[in-house]
This record gives sequence, structure tokens and C-alpha cells, in this order.
Amino acid sequence: MEMQNFINLERIEPEKRDSSDRVDDFREIYELFSKEEASSQASRCVQCGDPFCHSKCPLHNYIPYWLKSISGMKNELAFKLSNESNPYPEITGRICPQDRLCEGDCTLNDGHGAITIGSIETFISEHGFKKGLKPDFPGITTNKNVAIIGAGPAGLSCATYLLRAGIKVNMYERQNRAGGLMTYGIPGFKLDKEVVARRVKWLQEAGMSLHVNSEIGKEITFDDLVNEHDAIFLGIGAETSNRAKLVNENAKSVFMAMDFLRDIQRKLFHESYDKKYDVEGRNVVVIGGGDTAMDCLRTSLRQGAKSVKCLYRRDKYNMPGSKKEFKNSKEEGALFKYNATPKEVIVNSNNEVIAIEMQKTILSTKDASGRACVEIVKGSEFRVEADVIIFALGFSASTPTFLAENGIEVNKWGAIEVNKNYETSKSGVYAGGDCKRGSDLVVTAASEGKDAADAIVKSLLS
Repeated sequence: MEMQNFINLERIEPEKRDSSDRVDDFREIYELFSKEEASSQASRCVQCGDPFCHSKCPLHNYIPYWLKSISGMKNELAFKLSNESNPYPEITGRICPQDRLCEGDCTLNDGHGAITIGSIETFISEHGFKKGLKPDFPGITTNKNVAIIGAGPAGLSCATYLLRAGIKVNMYERQNRAGGLMTYGIPGFKLDKEVVARRVKWLQEAGMSLHVNSEIGKEITFDDLVNEHDAIFLGIGAETSNRAKLVNENAKSVFMAMDFLRDIQRKLFHESYDKKYDVEGRNVVVIGGGDTAMDCLRTSLRQGAKSVKCLYRRDKYNMPGSKKEFKNSKEEGALFKYNATPKEVIVNSNNEVIAIEMQKTILSTKDASGRACVEIVKGSEFRVEADVIIFALGFSASTPTFLAENGIEVNKWGAIEVNKNYETSKSGVYAGGDCKRGSDLVVTAASEGKDAADAIVKSLLS
């Protein structure tokens, strides 16, 4: 099929389940493209000489090349190209905010509609898997071994590229399952948990030993890891929830987003969970405007909440989350109130939430980053009734005690300091992902895990 068919073909989105149906379960809402849809949509690509989609992707995926391959029905070549630069393209295809990354910088955005890169990326992998294709690994071909602490996006990416170099990997994860936020944070309606488990299984088949329910400092000491391995990679994420520092924010039924999402996922896994996070029949208010806030809204709706409202301090055009998640949240029944910032949690005599007092805001001059500053309108207080309040205000880096005990330096925000090779202040110990840069995207963590693995390989094998 010829390329540059954008003149004859419009951009199409993959089919998705009706909102009235999908709020009853946690199954993924999007259907996969058919082979014909993926091929024809890929054929719209202009094949730019300087592809902005490739440059904007943190992994610098070979996007134009695999678009051309899938357009020509060269499915195996597309699969190999997609999996070469990406440790888990079937995951990033599902959850990346493509409108802010590759698709956002597509040349066709100006009037024609960007290539549906994410959906095609997902198709390439899933179609390949159905045909029996799998990512290639050589087996353990060296006498080197590396410990990875944290089985989240950065850790799994680092493991992928170490295993490709024939290096043995021992991975330590404190939760019951590998995947980090891809397993316990991002809900199943965006990312089926079997998709994550499948990748982990392939890494185990390639030679990775996975140790779950293993918290460093408890089940095993950091010194033991240092003594038993040639290098260590820290991919411990950033799971400390940012707080609003409001009066009564520790009241009953005031939750932090990740605590809420993780507990609901544990319930779905039939693992041990806390029933206090049950929101069925309750009025839920979510504070925040990013993708995590959208996850909380949509999860609350699936849990049978009586009403679900999102309160955000800027306008809808300045919401930091992806457009498709905002759209899906509205379709499923979430209500939105903009230009409102929280002032105080209102409780009854039993310290139970009954409302949240808000203040109206206006947007003023832009700050150094280019975002409009928020100003509070004096005397504009108003109340929103609520039985449950969920704060989704972002996350800060986690700082387990073994960092300081081993001389691993962190900055003033608690993020681990590294040099250009991702090596920490302790020789032979590397770090990447959210624990190094603060809360960010899965694809960014994947990129840093990959780059750190490259640095480790050079150090151990050169």
C-alpha cells in the first residue's frame, strides 16, 4: 500500500465499548484495530525526513519505519522494529498520552488529523503475539548478574535490556505482583493486567528471577544485594502522595489517589484489601486534573458511587491529563467543576467528611514554564457536598531508609541523584525512573531504565 494516503483517508479511532456498558466492569474499553484498519491508517503517514513523532517519543521509537512496514503488511518486520526500541510497546500503545507526545507532534496534526500511532503500536504487538511472535532474548551468556529493586516500568525496562545483553537479573518487588503502577495504579479499563503479566513471564523465561513480597531492609538487606551482585539498579518509583495541607485532611474517608487505586486493584485480584475504600452509594469528590484523577473518577463510577465530581483549580484547557482520558471520564458520568481550589475539609462530630470548602480561582500571568498562574478570588468560598474526598495531586519520590544508610544521595525533593550514566553517589548502584526524576510517564521511566541498562552493560562488559 502506498504511503501519504492522508489525502484520501481520514484519521479514525479504534472502536470502544459504549459508556453504559463499560462502567459495569474493569475490562479494557478499546477494541483492537483490524489488520486492514491498521494498514490503511499507517498508510496515511507522510514519512517525514525529520520525523517529529520519533523525536518527541522518550524512547525514540522507530515510528515511521514500523508504520511503513505495517502499511505494506510486513507484520513481522513491524513487530521487530517496534520491540527493538521499546521494552513493552503493547503497554505504551495503550497508556501513553499520545496526544502530548508522538501524535501531538505529527505533521498531519495541522488540518488532517495525526496518525493513530498508539493504536497501531498496540495492534502490531497483539497481532504478532497471536501469530506466535515473541521478543528475542539470547539467554544468559555472561557471568555477570544485576539486582533490580522495584518491578515497575523502569525496573522492567532495565531488566529487558540487561537480559538482551545476556546478563542475569534478580528482581525484588515488595508487592505481591510485578508491574508497579502498571499493575496496581493504572486501572484495568486502560491496561488489562494480563498484558503486564505476560511481559513479566517472558522476562522470567529469558532468565530473570523474580522475588515478590521482598522489601529491601526487611526480607533481604541492601548489603546482601551489594555483596551478591555486580551492579544494582533502583527503580523504586515515586509513590509518596502530595498533600494539600488542609484543615481536616486526615479525616475519615479522605484518601490519597494511589492508596485508593491500589486497594481497589487488590480487591479485584482477590488479595487482602481495606474495605474503607469502598465508595458504593457515596458522593465522591476528586481533587486534581491529571490522568490519575481521571483514573479515580472512572474507578469510583465502576464501584457504584452515587455521584462523582472532579474539582480542578485551572480551566479545562489547562488540565494536564490526556484528552482521551478526560473525554472518557465525561462519557462515563463524571462531572467537572473548573477554576476551584480546596480550602478546608468539612467534617461532622465523628470526624467524617460531609463536604469540602472550595475557593474560586482565576488564571493570571504565565510562570517560567509557560503555565498560567492561579489566583484565588477573595470572598468566593463555596461548599461541595461529599462523603469521600480523593486527592490526586501528584507524587513525590519515595526515600526508603537504605538510601541514606548506604550514602546514596537525594536532592531536596527526595529524588535520587545520578550522573550522566545513571550511577548514584554509591559506585555500582544505578537509578532511573520516577525515583530519580519525580512522578512522570511510564514511557519516560521505560526510557531511563533502558539507558541505565546500557550504561550498566558498558561498565560490566567493556
